[in-house]
Amino acid sequence: MSRTFKIGYPVNFRKAKLPSKKKLVGNYTVLEPLQIKKHSIALFKSFSKDKSKDIWSYMHYGPFKNLKTFVIYLKKHCLKKNPFFYAIYLKRFNSFCGLASYLRIKPDIGVIEVGWITYAPILQKTLEGTEAMYLMMKNVFDDLGYRRYEWKCDNLNLQSKKAALRLGFKYEGLFRQATIYKKRNRDTAWFSIIDKEWKRYKKGYSQYLKKSNFNLKFIQKKKLKLT
Repeated sequence: MSRTFKIGYPVNFRKAKLPSKKKLVGNYTVLEPLQIKKHSIALFKSFSKDKSKDIWSYMHYGPFKNLKTFVIYLKKHCLKKNPFFYAIYLKRFNSFCGLASYLRIKPDIGVIEVGWITYAPILQKTLEGTEAMYLMMKNVFDDLGYRRYEWKCDNLNLQSKKAALRLGFKYEGLFRQATIYKKRNRDTAWFSIIDKEWKRYKKGYSQYLKKSNFNLKFIQKKKLKLT
């Protein structure tokens, strides 16, 4: 007697695109592919305003004592095609205040991750911080054609986990003792958004990011709601 096994549903999927060097432009932010000469000084100044150095606590590298060591870090880790880094420009402050990247890029199966997110204090918990993540998400699904968008972080990084859930990522589980960095253990929390969810989320992001949803001090009137 033959046995019947369940298998996955058929997928008619065309290969996704690799991130390109085009800018991602929003109402409040612009994400530019990282260039050392153009972005390093402004980024270092913005990051240096974090006197506690907390922004580097869950990063594999940093903090950096001076511009020279920061540039060495950028050159060694942030100029590759995978990960693919953006410098985040805030229009209202006329400055570059953050970094974020695509990584673990797998166009053949339509999977890509967002990571290495580094926000200067002036960018944290802001409208612009949300829009930057929205622009990367929109690019992934609408322009590059991916099926799955991942977010991973140290399980002890409560702010990152809270941000992932707020932005619509679904918690998928914990990879115990997944890696070692800065001579310490990391249990990695996994989150994701898939293409069919993004189709629902777009409306929520569009409503939230309207200029009418913010007062003159850029404080939100209604919270981000994703259905």
